[in-house]
Amino acid sequence: MPFNAGRPTTRRALLGQAGLAAAAIGVAKARAAEIALPLPSDPRDRAITDAFPGKRAMILQRTRPPLLETPLSAFNESVFTPNDQFFVRWHWAVIPQIVDVASFRLNIHGHVERPEAMTLGSLLGMRHVELAAINQCSGNSRGLFEPRVAGAQWLNGAMGNAKWVGVTLRDVLDRAGVKSGAVAVRTHGLETPVVDEAPRFMKSLAIDHARDGEVMIAFQMNGDQLPVLNGFPLRLVVPGWYSTYWVKMLSDIEVLDKPDDSFWTKNAYRIPDTPHASVRPGETGYPTVPINRMVPRSWFTSVAPGDRVPAGATLPLRGIAMGGDKGVGKVELSTDGGATWAAAKLGTDEGTYSFRRWTAEPSAPASGSLRLAVRCTDTDGRSQPSSPNWNPNGFMRNVVETLDLPVA
Repeated sequence: MPFNAGRPTTRRALLGQAGLAAAAIGVAKARAAEIALPLPSDPRDRAITDAFPGKRAMILQRTRPPLLETPLSAFNESVFTPNDQFFVRWHWAVIPQIVDVASFRLNIHGHVERPEAMTLGSLLGMRHVELAAINQCSGNSRGLFEPRVAGAQWLNGAMGNAKWVGVTLRDVLDRAGVKSGAVAVRTHGLETPVVDEAPRFMKSLAIDHARDGEVMIAFQMNGDQLPVLNGFPLRLVVPGWYSTYWVKMLSDIEVLDKPDDSFWTKNAYRIPDTPHASVRPGETGYPTVPINRMVPRSWFTSVAPGDRVPAGATLPLRGIAMGGDKGVGKVELSTDGGATWAAAKLGTDEGTYSFRRWTAEPSAPASGSLRLAVRCTDTDGRSQPSSPNWNPNGFMRNVVETLDLPVA
């Protein structure tokens, strides 16, 4: 079963917690420190801010709309990313500063038998499910693309992993009664464009995907209510798929009887329909498809560029890996830049869609550098490629991560 089903807490308690999130988002102004990200091109300097509500020590990519990156240290602490350091990415700057839980409604309409404006209380009264899943921006690691592409210059912190609690989208759709002939489910939230002419952010899933029993409407993450900046009071969770589908402040579910032709599906968030979504810089005329399933990745979390290791010492390494839309099959470590590989030790399996900890203890050479590389292979046998992909949107980077550590 993909979920742990049950009632993690009472409806009354959840409604009580929900009321606490009626807080202003505001605009961050304080900058406590700066960090130089190891990017291939300038600008590399970013502010570290704790000025956003419910967040601490985040890498500031943009204030309006808020784009906050998770620092490497958070991924070294646990396979579950703390809520107060979970990355933030919004498309439009008009975000409600207060959500009134009493008047909030989740509208289910379109090609259904029984349209409904559900209260938060009625949704919380349904069967609860729990699932560990990674939420990763399509453009995570975009700042590492060469040649450089436009967009937020993330390092590797536009991602996070949480235990989500909510209800299945299938149960909500069944409550409304999906009519025969339905082909897609389109969702949007309370986020709105800054000008009337701009397209409202909305995304769609094929009807069978929407009703697969894994897609969920979450109201809780890592044992607490959703932070406002991460989508309070409800957000869609689409395990194994990129976060563009994880609609925040979810307020509208529309069942369609024809394919979605709205901007964010038809025009935006599309990738080359090529191996690894890769094309040559400047290439045109290639077919595209909507971005969809995530791919295997792995990272070092206990060491970073600039670190030094003692000559001949045993180095206790830690990192995280993900299988994308599959589980982590194995993680391998190389100490010679990828010429040879050895299996790393895998930590607890928290589920198909979760990060998984890996550890290894290589020995440093007597001089020179320790040329590290880490590679994840999913349970279907797909491994990270040795060469990076490239596309003009900076999407889906998953090349083998390398790190040269000078020997002291």
